[in-house]
Amino acid sequence: MTGRPPIMVIDSTTRLGSESRDAVVLAGSHCGIYAAYTAARSRARAVILNDAGIGRERAGIAGLKYLQSLGIPAATISHRSARIGDGRDAQSRGVISQANERALSLGIRSGMPAWEAATLLDQHTQKWDGDLPNERESRVVVASDGQASRVVLLDSVSLVEPSDRGQIVVTGSHGGILGGRPETASKVDVFAALYNDADAGIDDAGLTRLPALEARGIAAGTVSAWSARIGDGRSTYEDGFITHMNETARRYRAEIGISARDFVQRMIQAKIERTS
Repeated sequence: MTGRPPIMVIDSTTRLGSESRDAVVLAGSHCGIYAAYTAARSRARAVILNDAGIGRERAGIAGLKYLQSLGIPAATISHRSARIGDGRDAQSRGVISQANERALSLGIRSGMPAWEAATLLDQHTQKWDGDLPNERESRVVVASDGQASRVVLLDSVSLVEPSDRGQIVVTGSHGGILGGRPETASKVDVFAALYNDADAGIDDAGLTRLPALEARGIAAGTVSAWSARIGDGRSTYEDGFITHMNETARRYRAEIGISARDFVQRMIQAKIERTS
C-alpha cells in the first residue's frame, strides 16, 4: 500500500490525534483497557504497548484481548526491556513479551525486538474500519465526608482538569513521566496524586512521577500493580496498597503498605490542617 502514515512512535496513546489514523502505533503506554481504547479511538491499524508488569488480573495486558475483539493486531513489550512512558526507548530497547492472536498470525513472537515487530505489522496490516464500543465511565468524583476536599478517580491522568487544582486525584495511570519530561507528571498542581507502579520496571521508570511532583510540592505515591488493576482508577482506590511515595506524602503521614483509601484519608487530613 502507498500513502500510509509512517510507524508512529509516541510516549502515550492519550496523545494520539488524527495524524495517527491508519498508522502502526508503538507507544510507551501500559496495555490496559483504557490505553487500548484510546489507541483504537485514533483508528490505528496495529498497536504495540508496554506490559506494565502485567499485574493484577493481567490488567497490564488486558488491552490485547480488547483490541483482538475489535480485529486490531496488538502486542506488548516487556516492562523490563524499555521504560514505560517512553516511546523512543520502546523503539530502541523494547522486546516483545505478549501478542494477541491477530498479531501472532502475522509472525509477531515473544523475544522479537519491538521495532522489528512494528515493521512487520506495518508491512502486513490494512487500515481498520471496525466499530468502536462506547467509552466506559473513566472519571468519578468521590464525596469526602462533607469536607471541602474532593477526591477524583481517573482511569488516566490525562483526564485531569483545571478544576482539579488543589484536589486529590487517584489514577489508573502508571507512575512514569512521559519521555523523560518532568512536566508531564501532572497537567495541574493537584494537592496529592496516586498512580500504579507498573511493577517499577527497567530504570524504575514506573516511579518517576514521584520525584517530579516532589519538586512541585505535590504529595504522590504508587500502589502495587499486583494489588490494583492498572488503567482503572476505581481499582487503585478500592484495591491498591502503597508501595512508594515521595517525601511530601511521607510528611503528610503516608506509609508504605497502607491502603490507597488510607492514603487518601491522610491526604485529606493534611489538607485540612494546612488550610485551618
